[in-house]
Amino acid sequence: QLQVAESGGGLVQPGGSLRLSCAASGLTRDDYAIGWFRQAPGKEREAVSCLGSSDGGTYYADSVQGRFTISSDNAKKTVYLQMNNLKSEDTAVYYCAADPVPYYDAAGSSCPPGLYDYWGQGTQVTVSS
Repeated sequence: QLQVAESGGGLVQPGGSLRLSCAASGLTRDDYAIGWFRQAPGKEREAVSCLGSSDGGTYYADSVQGRFTISSDNAKKTVYLQMNNLKSEDTAVYYCAADPVPYYDAAGSSCPPGLYDYWGQGTQVTVSS
C-alpha cells in the first residue's frame, strides 16, 4: 500500500525560505508520478510542481516559477520542494501526492491532480511578518 507523508511546513517571514519533504513509502519501481499541490483558505486546490515520470519534464505553476524547486531522491522515494523568496500569497496547506503509474509529459506543461491516487495529510505553510 502506497503511503505519502509530508513534513517541513511552518511559519516564515516574507522573503524567507522553507523546504518541504515528502516520503512515499510502498513504491516498488523507480518510475512514478509525484507532485506538490496547495490549497489556500477559500480557494481551490492547485498544482504547484510535479514530476510526472522519471524521463518527462517538470511542471511549475507560473506563480512559483523561479522561486520553487522540486527535487527527488529516488533511492529514498522522497521528493523535496525548496521554496525561496516566499510571499504571503504562498500561504496554504501543501499536499504531496504520488501515483505508481507515471504519465509522460515532455514539456512539463501540466499536472492533473486526477492522475494522483495517493495523497498526504498536508502541511501548513504560513508566510507572515
